[in-house]
Amino acid sequence: MSKLRVRFAPSPTGYLHVGGARTALFNYLLARKEHGTFILRIEDTDVARSTQESVDAILRAMEWLGLSYDEGPFYQSERFDLYRGKIETLLAEGKAYRCYCTVEELDARREAAMKSGGKPRYDGTCRDRTDHPEGAPFVVRFKSPLEGETTFVDRIKGPITFANDELDDLIIQRSDGTPTYNFVVVVDDAEMGLTLVIRGDDHINNTPRQIVMYQGLDYSVPEFAHVPMILGADKTRLSKRHGATSVMAYREMGYLPEAMVNYLVRLGWSHGDQEIFSMEELIEKFSLDHVGRAAGVFNPEKLLWLNAHYIKTGDPVRLGELLKEYLGNIAVDTKGGPEITAVVKTLQERARTMVEMAEGAAFYFKKEVDYDPEAVAKFLTSDKKPIFESLIAGLASCGEWNHDGIAAVFAAVMEENGLKLGKIGPSVRVALVGGTSSPGIYEVLEVLGQAESLRRLRLALPKLA
Repeated sequence: MSKLRVRFAPSPTGYLHVGGARTALFNYLLARKEHGTFILRIEDTDVARSTQESVDAILRAMEWLGLSYDEGPFYQSERFDLYRGKIETLLAEGKAYRCYCTVEELDARREAAMKSGGKPRYDGTCRDRTDHPEGAPFVVRFKSPLEGETTFVDRIKGPITFANDELDDLIIQRSDGTPTYNFVVVVDDAEMGLTLVIRGDDHINNTPRQIVMYQGLDYSVPEFAHVPMILGADKTRLSKRHGATSVMAYREMGYLPEAMVNYLVRLGWSHGDQEIFSMEELIEKFSLDHVGRAAGVFNPEKLLWLNAHYIKTGDPVRLGELLKEYLGNIAVDTKGGPEITAVVKTLQERARTMVEMAEGAAFYFKKEVDYDPEAVAKFLTSDKKPIFESLIAGLASCGEWNHDGIAAVFAAVMEENGLKLGKIGPSVRVALVGGTSSPGIYEVLEVLGQAESLRRLRLALPKLA
């Protein structure tokens, strides 16, 4: 049995879509599991729409997701000589022909066919034509078999059969001399030695057309596995109206790559009731046998739940490095502030995204406390002034600046004033962070440090007057 060779072949006409990312992931996982080869090919034959910016966006997204490839990236735009040579061979062998029909003629024939109850397909006018009008524009068409059937056994969907009289004589070279998608895909997949093509099931109708071209070019035909589409909650094809469809948009929204990978693989694949998978586990357990035949429905809430899990259980040092970037995005400078890993530890349980964590962490690093007027009016009242003065005195002389030392100072002040933490806590929180939402007060004081905590409490004193 030949060694597994698979590929991911995006068109660089935009960002990496979540559907494309899942296809890339399935190819990657199977290649790693079976110690095969994962190839990246950039399908940039559409010169007008392909951009280097899109290529870079696709490569960045794959790097972010951790999908490393073994060969490539190969660019179809650099392989036009190979395609032209193959087209010349087909013409010489009588397996392809020049078609001189004009667009107007083709349209008129299609319309007539539909009116008489036929199918709007090419009628083969030029199939056996022997004259070649000099200087007239032409396309090259592949001679598809006129009878019989083309069958393949899809690794996900099972046996699929198409009647050959349903297949058009497909255009393989446009009138400007450029080759078409269905043709170059066949040449590339064969020349790169692919043994299995995993792609979206929107390509199923292309597969019989491509199989007859493999045969016409004397190539061996690879296996195929067509992955179901990803739909929105309303069961229509996933689009921008369902939320972000670009993988890197989720990075900007504060999602972790491991959450995205875990979520995408579960859109259509399962392993018992297990929900959480590391990349190592996925490589070990992934197989096409457990890819479903039905479309996956994209559920943003489930992705958010997974992301919260990975933040909660993540390495605080790594999250700290990421947090600096997200704080930078909201113009918060971390220089001179508290230790970032300690900040992360106070927020891991609460934050569902890195954007949420950055918004929750901003108060630690801002030199000026951003007071919420309503919170000030409600909690920084004059009756709290003596308690604040006692707290400041106690915290100033606190020898062990840690959770227990801080808690002991609060306990002494509360006992002295006959109060519970619920009566004093919200006021201290507003003084430290400016509002009523933050991690635990003792945690905040510990992370801010003794000097900064005292500075903020003293700053609040005038507001208590």
